[in-house]
Amino acid sequence: MEILADVGGRPGLDCKGFCSYCYFKGVKSVSPFGCKFCMPFQKGCDYCSRAIVEGYPGFKPMDAVVFEVAGKCMGSIPDKVTISGGGDLSCYPDLLPLTKMLSQGMVPIALGYTSGKGFKSANDAAALVQAGVTEVSFTVFSTNPDLRRKYMNDKNAEIALECLKIFCQSCEVYAAVVLIPGVNDGAELEKTCSELEEMGAKGLILMRFANAREQGLILGNAPIIPGITPHSVEEFQNIVTETAAGHRLRVTGTPLWDPLTGAPFALARHPERISSLPSLRRSATVITSSIALPLLTAIFQQMGDKEKVNVVGVDKDVGCLITIEDFMNLDLREVKDTAIIPGRTLAHEKEIKKALSRDGRDRIVARGPDRLTVDGEMSISMKTEEVLDLEMEAFGELIEAINALGV
Repeated sequence: MEILADVGGRPGLDCKGFCSYCYFKGVKSVSPFGCKFCMPFQKGCDYCSRAIVEGYPGFKPMDAVVFEVAGKCMGSIPDKVTISGGGDLSCYPDLLPLTKMLSQGMVPIALGYTSGKGFKSANDAAALVQAGVTEVSFTVFSTNPDLRRKYMNDKNAEIALECLKIFCQSCEVYAAVVLIPGVNDGAELEKTCSELEEMGAKGLILMRFANAREQGLILGNAPIIPGITPHSVEEFQNIVTETAAGHRLRVTGTPLWDPLTGAPFALARHPERISSLPSLRRSATVITSSIALPLLTAIFQQMGDKEKVNVVGVDKDVGCLITIEDFMNLDLREVKDTAIIPGRTLAHEKEIKKALSRDGRDRIVARGPDRLTVDGEMSISMKTEEVLDLEMEAFGELIEAINALGV
């Protein structure tokens, strides 16, 4: 049993200021998107109106966090507790006492996200390790302190990097780098990787910088950095591949890819697994993201009957960030009488139905599984078989939905 301890916090306010590339920088008021949690008669719920924009009032009091965790444990001792939130954990004033309280000397503690900007000295990291922290997700951006100062608004960059070293010596550290062309890629990335290896980091997650709506900026704040064109999907995938090949670090990328497991959609490279999936008995269209489109298409083509299921992509890189505008721009001539959409699509059922029936054709619209695969943030701690097992289960659910609702 793994438990999440949510400490709250606001992007930009509870993290010593926005990083220059932050997804939430420049976000003002955002109308509810609609989502799978909304009531049928009402667009908007806590998730799609608050949680999606990290709309916390601030950090939660420690007692409130402990009370919530106790309620989730229901008297049992968890295998791990992950502390996370909307702000930077290094800025949470009660991080050390909370860690001690949740660990009790027995339970391993994972820090779900920190950039280290809030640590005041290297002793902060040492104390957290002593208190029970065994795993850390650390946004490093670069091991060059000058780049951290400029792009992360990190006024104490050397202290943050010292804390990173201490974590690497005693914990499983997964470092993250948001990759900005011409800033921290190329030779700078090589230097960062080499220094992370020397520190003892376990893995590196490369994150493609998003600067436009189609890349996932759905909060009305694009571009985040004017004049910057992010790496293309192909360029980014090549960087991930070359970085993984040139270093001992476990390297993955998000929104793609993982050279070790083949995620996302590792099944596309395992026809022997695809042959074990349930048979398709009915016909439907699967609507997905632009990145998933070729991989999903390859999987269904390997299933044999190419006429039963076609895959259509919208102009959005990530499926869980598809909004109603993406459906409005879709060419409906490619969509069959039953359409299966990503489970976490950010749009309300009534609006989706209207958008996908605007040509006068009354279509059945259903949400598929929340997740058909995993990105690099998840797969970095997974084995190939674990990824394939997850995908097999998810595709089994998807095929079940097609067979139940298709024509």
